[in-house]
Amino acid sequence: MAVTYLDYENHPEIFVPHEYPEQIVDLGEVRMNYATAGEAHNPAILLIPGQTESWWGYEHAITLLSQRFQVYAVDLRGQGRSTWTPGRYSLDLFGSDLVRFIDQVIARPVVVCGLSSGGVVAAWLSAYAAPGQIRAAVYEDAPLFASELNPVLGPSIRQAAGPLFELFYKWLGAQWSIADFDGMRNAQDVELPEWVPAGLIGNGGTPGKPGGNGEIPQNLREYDPEWGHAFLTGAVAQNCDHQTMLARVRVPVLFTHHFRMHDPATGNLLGAVSDLQVQYAQRLVERAGNSFHYLSFPQMPHSMHGHQPQTYVDTVTTWLNALPS
Repeated sequence: MAVTYLDYENHPEIFVPHEYPEQIVDLGEVRMNYATAGEAHNPAILLIPGQTESWWGYEHAITLLSQRFQVYAVDLRGQGRSTWTPGRYSLDLFGSDLVRFIDQVIARPVVVCGLSSGGVVAAWLSAYAAPGQIRAAVYEDAPLFASELNPVLGPSIRQAAGPLFELFYKWLGAQWSIADFDGMRNAQDVELPEWVPAGLIGNGGTPGKPGGNGEIPQNLREYDPEWGHAFLTGAVAQNCDHQTMLARVRVPVLFTHHFRMHDPATGNLLGAVSDLQVQYAQRLVERAGNSFHYLSFPQMPHSMHGHQPQTYVDTVTTWLNALPS
């Protein structure tokens, strides 16, 4: 299936309409795409998608959240309609983009909520954003340590989602420069280790075994495969190890932990993050003087906000209501 995305911002035919209008803000190196809903007098909340997810993965959750928040949902660089930046994907860059976004667009303190890799970006913001920008942070099944190449403990990206990202990069190429989606679909049963499809099925299909019906999933169309490659090489966290980052968190944290288990044959991680890794993250955040509220949902797919938006919204709002004012 021939697809060419060499000049992605000039390919409007790639995109599909959504319930909420999209806007663009120029942040300097990147033009960031976002959607917003809710009244300006309500507290602000920022939703950060996971890897292979654009802002509209939160669409149903936005409808529910907008009843009591002013909601902002963004496309990170390299995803959706935001600028793709070859060779420049890292936690520091993702986080710095959002520091500018909060300053220029939201312009007041905000609760940040991120799924998966977006949850790691939420952790970055809770540690390194400008003082007063972040009120609280939700890490939705965030792969803390498990998305690093050489974590201080537990499985690495190579023992978790790494083989899937390697498949994307090999067959689609950076910025979709190869774009052999049919080749990828035909090769996945051979090239993915046996434990990876099992983990994806148990994980609710997010990011999911791609192309089961032969069509390119819309979320994958809007994703630069170089994103995953940056995790595989370790470049994404080269100057931002998770241990140091979590030791500097300055706000209350909610961590929702979803499906996870270890493959009995290999010990590799089926899911986003192991229990051991979350427990260490909790110790680091609490040692820094902040609360860390842990909730386990062992049967929940990776994206709670995508699969069970009402449960997601109830979980987040109940926790926020319990925080000191």
